[in-house]
Amino acid sequence: MVSNGIRVVVAMSGGVDSSVAAALLKTQGYDVIGLMLRLWGEPEAAGSVYNRCCSPDAVAQARRVAEQLDLPFYVLDAQAAFKQRVVDFFVDSYVAGVTPNPCLECNRHIRWEFLLNKALALDAAYLATGHYAQVRAVREGAGTRYELLAGVDAQKDQSYVLSVMGQAQLQHALFPVGGYTKPEIRQIARDHRLPVAERAESQDLCFLADNDYRRFLRDHAAAALRPGPIVRADGAIVGEHTGLANYTIGQRKGIGVTGPEALYVIGTLPETNVLVVGPAEALGHDHLTAARVNWVAGAPPAGPFRAQVKIRYKAAPAWAIVTPLPDGRVAVQFEARLRDITPGQAAVFYDGAICLGGGIIQREAP
Repeated sequence: MVSNGIRVVVAMSGGVDSSVAAALLKTQGYDVIGLMLRLWGEPEAAGSVYNRCCSPDAVAQARRVAEQLDLPFYVLDAQAAFKQRVVDFFVDSYVAGVTPNPCLECNRHIRWEFLLNKALALDAAYLATGHYAQVRAVREGAGTRYELLAGVDAQKDQSYVLSVMGQAQLQHALFPVGGYTKPEIRQIARDHRLPVAERAESQDLCFLADNDYRRFLRDHAAAALRPGPIVRADGAIVGEHTGLANYTIGQRKGIGVTGPEALYVIGTLPETNVLVVGPAEALGHDHLTAARVNWVAGAPPAGPFRAQVKIRYKAAPAWAIVTPLPDGRVAVQFEARLRDITPGQAAVFYDGAICLGGGIIQREAP
């Protein structure tokens, strides 16, 4: 495909995926500009302060790629927006007793709001990222509807964390690597002799200095790590926990209680700082309620529908009936019981490869 010089801003990170995205668009004839965001990060022990997504080395690598591809390259300061929208959200969620996915909020507010607005201000028609996903334009009468599709590489598909996007974002979105597998992307990087061809994968929780979220919460949200009772569902106290944020639904090891049968974390009661445990058969549900639901099409379906639902980024999709509710919520009834439904994570709905949208799983009393 040849583009006739349409302007595209590429969100560059210094990694192989965004670098190949820029190379592919340049080859296709787009007028490409590289932008990198400087994000908030906490100080390291040595005193340096940076986010691993935009470390000095990552900035240098992105700049090298841009120079090799002959692209203008700029670094924008998004530290304040990132701290408020992503880091504070992360901390507040743990204090409230849920397990957040900060990548969702980063895509919702930083990439596809803050950065998209910067791209449009540069007269770009599109913002491109290195996400493994796809956009499909569907003609409807005189208009066009945009669909978000999973990436070709099922192991790398990132449509789950892009389920926060809607029509206003997708009409300006390009995902150049979404039609390739990761090995193919690395080979394209080698073919273009990009210096990042063998660069290691990026990691989540980029704002942590040491990748230890429990230590981060001790430093920034001590209220989320207050000791309290461990109880069974019948109310019997069987031990003391070290802070609700240290435990996840379905956890067995490291709870600190012993008995004649294995006990698992089945829920939390943040209002009373209680960790609830029980046997394996008490774990999980066949239903959930999600709030803050985003529909990619812009509006919810008229009534209940059958879909595949992912309850975590790497979870296998499970069949369910999804029923839209008032106030931006949905009820999800699964065909089988799931053990790892975790409040704070996203429930994302699929019709085959098409991502329909998703919402944040709400907490239920265990």
